[in-house]
Amino acid sequence: MKSLDTKLAEVKANRASRAFIIADAKDADMAFGVRAPGPRGFLAKRGAQPARFSPEVWSRDEFGYRNLPEFLDIIREITHQGLVDIMLMSAYVNEQLAIKEGLFKNSHVTPAARANDTTDVWAVRHGCYTREPSQPFRSASIDHIQCGEVECDRDGSGSFPGANLGLYSITYVNDLDQDREALLWYKEFREEAERKQFRHFLEVFDPNVDSGIAPEKLGEFINDNILRTLAGVPEAGRPVFLKIVYHGPRAMEELAQYDPNLVVGILGGSAGTTYDAFRLIHDAQKYGARVALFGRKINNAEHQLAFIEMLRLITDGKVTPEEAVRAYHGVLQGKGIKPVRALEDDLKLTDQAMSYDGSATKRSTVEVRSNPLAEREKQRVINKNDQPPLPSPANDWPKLANGKPDFDQMTASQRNAYHSGRLKRTYG
Repeated sequence: MKSLDTKLAEVKANRASRAFIIADAKDADMAFGVRAPGPRGFLAKRGAQPARFSPEVWSRDEFGYRNLPEFLDIIREITHQGLVDIMLMSAYVNEQLAIKEGLFKNSHVTPAARANDTTDVWAVRHGCYTREPSQPFRSASIDHIQCGEVECDRDGSGSFPGANLGLYSITYVNDLDQDREALLWYKEFREEAERKQFRHFLEVFDPNVDSGIAPEKLGEFINDNILRTLAGVPEAGRPVFLKIVYHGPRAMEELAQYDPNLVVGILGGSAGTTYDAFRLIHDAQKYGARVALFGRKINNAEHQLAFIEMLRLITDGKVTPEEAVRAYHGVLQGKGIKPVRALEDDLKLTDQAMSYDGSATKRSTVEVRSNPLAEREKQRVINKNDQPPLPSPANDWPKLANGKPDFDQMTASQRNAYHSGRLKRTYG
């Protein structure tokens, strides 16, 4: 059984469960084009894939972005790592990896594909589409996602060589005609999906244009729209979970407590700092979210495998977001990778833009109060000592009777030392 199904069942049976679903959203080619695979600072172990560049124009390093084969290598590597529960892809990438290659056949990771691409994700260079009110549109078909053909050969088993889970996206803009049209398209999709035994999860973006709704009230607007929309949908046609903007504790708890059968997840938004990502997943889980789908936050990370492992450690309750930032930087230091930001800067919390193209809101930064990492850095500068404190010895932390570490009894510094050392051994 796929880990997604196990965790969904556990969450619905026990609302106090810490089971948490992490999805890597590698579907950006449905939005960004050439930039979708991300910067070439991180490559899979297989390394660079062949590409042709004319030296009088630019070199491969000057170009800066991965090509699609390098992008696919990273997806393979993350899937084999086994720490995510869902790998979200475009229909084309799903065909290459799931249908033709069988990457997910013996993996607990569930393949998924973006089932529609509303116009507010058309974030192409020099385009203006994302500034217009979102309009419904579908490039992919359910059959193409399930079996790579215009019409699948259905035997009634519900088994397909491709993905049998899709993301369907709606952007409410508080305009009657626009929102009604979006809901009609969703209704048509739901009915087709039910007939073809295709599961989906529902992504709801904040308005991508001025909606006349104050930012602090958007959470209420989105929550009411979600519940109103799904009230007319029986279980057979409902999404398996939601993917929404995190509007803070109150809005998250309001939605998460409403119906035990409604599993709420959050989207990651623009890349931001490492602390942004780690704090977001921590806070969302604390207030009721049970799923996180991170795209650019993972894809732009200096080391994607280590970044994902830190997300898992946070949701498992083994490290705090602050501790995770330190451990992550320890991995980068051990591998000789220059971080995008210095540790002190990477510990700042920024206001995340919530439109798909990352341009909807102004960004500001705030200092994290009582931040032990930032305080340590300040003290290091004061002492003019470039050597960070040595980690605790390998045997200098509480252990269970079987010799394994006792995380419940560890101090913060002991957890830091343990996970930093383990991650360096794993990825160093």
